[in-house]
Parts: sequence; structure tokens; C-alpha cells
Amino acid sequence: MTPDQSANAAAWRRLVARLLPFADSATRELPLGRILRLSLFQISAGMVAVLLTGTLNRVMIVELGVPGFLVSLMVALPLVFAPLRALIGYRSDNHRSVLGWRRGPYIWFGAMVQFGGLAIMPFALLILSGDTHGPVIVGHIAAAIAFLMVGAGLHTAQTAGLALATDLAPTDARPRVVALLYVMLLVGMLLSGIVLGGLLADFSAVRLIQVIQGAAVVSLLLNMAAMWKQEARNPALTSAANVQPAFSQQWRQFMAGGRASRLLVAVGLGAAGFGMQDVLLEPYGAQVLNLGVGQTTALTALWAFGTLGGFTLAARRLTQDAEPHRLAGYGAVAGAAAFATVIFAGAIQSAPLFCLGVAGIGFGGGLFSVGTMTAAMALAQEGRSGLALGAWGAVHATATGVAIVTAGLLRDFLAALTASGALGAAFTGLYPAYSFVYHIEIALLFAMLVAIGPLARHAPADDRRATARFGLADFPT
Repeated sequence: MTPDQSANAAAWRRLVARLLPFADSATRELPLGRILRLSLFQISAGMVAVLLTGTLNRVMIVELGVPGFLVSLMVALPLVFAPLRALIGYRSDNHRSVLGWRRGPYIWFGAMVQFGGLAIMPFALLILSGDTHGPVIVGHIAAAIAFLMVGAGLHTAQTAGLALATDLAPTDARPRVVALLYVMLLVGMLLSGIVLGGLLADFSAVRLIQVIQGAAVVSLLLNMAAMWKQEARNPALTSAANVQPAFSQQWRQFMAGGRASRLLVAVGLGAAGFGMQDVLLEPYGAQVLNLGVGQTTALTALWAFGTLGGFTLAARRLTQDAEPHRLAGYGAVAGAAAFATVIFAGAIQSAPLFCLGVAGIGFGGGLFSVGTMTAAMALAQEGRSGLALGAWGAVHATATGVAIVTAGLLRDFLAALTASGALGAAFTGLYPAYSFVYHIEIALLFAMLVAIGPLARHAPADDRRATARFGLADFPT
């Protein structure tokens, strides 16, 4: 390489490091190209998340005429496996295999299960909608199996992939590597929201089948490329003679004192407050504001943009010694204001105001997530950070799943009441049903403020020291 070529290459590396977030996570042991290839499993996860919560819920309710409660139940089914992520990580830590691989088998198995679920999903949805001569119950069962398979595969592959990234990165670079992977998840959501929205702009049943099965193939290829030649064989780690440690005593120690239980209550209330909208925003945009399939699918990209903004502000404030419980409270306040904006947008039929509210929900959710997870990390001592974050994830996922199902049920029940005229002439159409659910979300966020307030008021000094050096490199996963 000539001196001019070396100088050009160095200039390109500096440009990439300046423009790409967390490019400083690259090390000699784990170059940037290898990290980016590994992050493809996060791109796949973001694409599937957009497909489930940003596209299919609206298509099933509006275009296929499936009841909202049934849709919310289907969309919530993948979250059944989210509380098991700690168990999946624990099992991959102690996987027994003569081949010497711990993470790779779990990534591969998760990718295959996810592919199978996506492959059968469009046909199950068409049967579920009643567009068949066979019994609709077959569509109910097939759709439930498809969503369960996608959830199981997604959580298995993502958990093992993050664990593999932690294994490959040097100790001092691990926070930045994990942060880069999280940003790639948001990038995947942004890109997928735009692409899927464009593909489904001219909706038809055939196009729906093509898009979902195309996503199945793309997700499998991305996961295969991500894991290819990443993990070195180490039979000593996967030997059957290794003893698996127990963690029940660590759990009791973590919950002792009461602060952890109050924090988890606040996490559950906040997650439910932000989560009920997951199954309603796109149908709300379609049925109240008359937005198309492509436009409502792009809402997920807008939400992800707002979430990234919330993460950025949270990182800056925590670096400046902000108290994490108080920061989570600010997120709840921002979320309540955003939901009020969404309600007002429907009342005056303003699509731009609705988009502003969607971005605000993402922003508030980002502040809430970083604040509560940082508080959980501060509670973890003596190497129990995995346990603390696992508890946070389990409560967050469970509350979100219950909230999604409840939101769909309430929407259907209230829509039936307004259609029958039981609520009077002032409450007609679908707007009152959606508005009522959004008001409940605002109430849940204020309840979260009540739960977390004493933690912010009596936060130990150690909590502040634990987050004083929190930066963009310490994003939660």
C-alpha cells in the first residue's frame, strides 16, 4: 500500500469512527467489521418486532377484520417467552456439548424456530380472518402457534447473540459493544419500518404473504451471517463434568430490603403504561385518522427515533450525576404528555400532531427504560448484575404483555358499547374507545410516579456514584 493509499484509508477510518455511534467499541480482538456482522442478529430482531407490533396488528384489525382482543392476544404471545430470557442465558452459559460451542446452537435453534413461525404465519392469518371454507378455529390455533414460535425464536437468538458478543469482546470494551448492538436494533426497526411500509402501501393478501415470508428468509440469512465463524470451539466450557451453579439464594439477597420490590412495581406500572399502545397506535391512525398501511407502519420508525432521542438525553443527564429514579419519573411525565397529544390529535383530526405524540411516547419510554434499568443496576452487588437485569426484563415483559391483551379487550368492549348507543349520542364511533385506553395509560404512568417517588427521595449516595460515569456506552440491552 502506497503512502497516499494509507492516508486515505486512515481518513476513512476516522470518518467512520466520527459518524458511526460507538465505533470506538472496536478492538484488535474484535474489529469493527466483525462487530457489525455480529450485529445482524439485532437487525433481524428489529425487523421482526416492527412486523409484529407495527404492521400485522393494523392489518389484522383493519384489512382482515380480526377482533381487536384476538389481535392483541396474538401480538402478546411472543412476550410469553421474554421472562425466560434469563433462563435461556443461564442455560447457554452452562451448555453441555462435545462440539465445544455454547452460544451458536442457541442462535441457530432460535433462528430456525423464528423462520418456521414466520413461514406459516400469513396462511394462518388468512384462515383467522375467515377467508376460507374450513373452520376458523384452525386459524386461531395456527396463528397462536406461529406467534409463539416467532417469540420463542426471537428471544432465544437475541439472548444468545448478546451473550456471544459479551464473550468475544474484551472486558473494557464490553459496554460499548453491547451499546452498539442496541443501536443496531433501533436501526433495524427504523429501516424495517420504512421498507415494510413501502412494500405494503398497495395492500393485498398476496402481497402480505410475500412480505411475511420474505421477512422469514431475510431473518434466517441475517442470523446465519451473524453467527458464522464467530464463536471458537472450547470443549472445556461445555464439558458434561462441569457443575451448574444455583441462583435461588442470590435472588433472595437481591429482593431483601424492599427497594428492589418497589422498583419492580414501578417498572411494571410504567411498562404497562407505555405498553398498552403497542397494539392500538396503528389501528388508531387507520380508523380515526384515516392513514394508510404504509403510513401506519412507518409510525414504528418514528417511535424508534423518539426512543433513541430519549436514550441520548438520559445518557447525558446520568453523566451529569442525575438521579436515575427521578429520570424515570421525567420519562413518565413526558409519556403522559405524549398520550394527551395523541388523544387531542384524534379529536381535531391532525395527523402531524399524532406523529408528534408517537415520537413523544418513544422519547418518554426511552427515559423511563434507561432510568429504571440504571436503578436496577445500582441495586446489583457482588456480581449479581445479570440477576438484577433479568428481573427488570421479566417484569417489564410480563407487564407489557398483560397491558397489550387488556388494551385490545377494552378497545373491543368500548367499541361495542359506542356502536350500540349505550353510552349516548356524545360517544359514537371508534374514537371514544381508543381515547379511554389512552387515558388509562396516563393514569398508569401517574401511578408509576407514586411508586417510584420514595426511591428518588431516599436514594442512597451509592446509587449516584454507580451512575456518575454512565454514558452512551452504557445503554441497557
